[in-house]
Amino acid sequence: MARSEKAVFTNMCMIYDKNGRVLVQDRLNPNWPGITFPGGHVDKAESFSNSVIREVHEETGLTISSPVLCGVKQFQTIEGERYVVLLYKTNKFHGELASSQEGQVYWVHREELHTYNLADDFEKMLEVFESDDISELFYSAEEEDLHASLL
Repeated sequence: MARSEKAVFTNMCMIYDKNGRVLVQDRLNPNWPGITFPGGHVDKAESFSNSVIREVHEETGLTISSPVLCGVKQFQTIEGERYVVLLYKTNKFHGELASSQEGQVYWVHREELHTYNLADDFEKMLEVFESDDISELFYSAEEEDLHASLL
């Protein structure tokens, strides 16, 4: 049995401020539309931390620092790749907010987030971002359906 497999690495970052707000992105991608946090792909030979700093800057105009890895989301793609989303959070940022071609970005109060049109499974991801006891959102194939587990 092979000890390696093809994988796709991505990231997402929950940026929060002292006023109880989180920075959200209204994604334009038809494959996963809706409100989520900014993030994107890890480039070949790029560190995970540097990739989330770069992606946040590209998508929001903000420069973050000290991103803390707080969990992962993972699933198998139909091409047989392991798709891994590294989940980060930080409250250290500076710069001027600017939307990108990925979607509009803006601040919302965390307690109001559920009133927005959230991307599929984003509520489960929030549990990973915010819990000290949950570190993974894992999708396993059960017959022809995917089953989500918070671990």
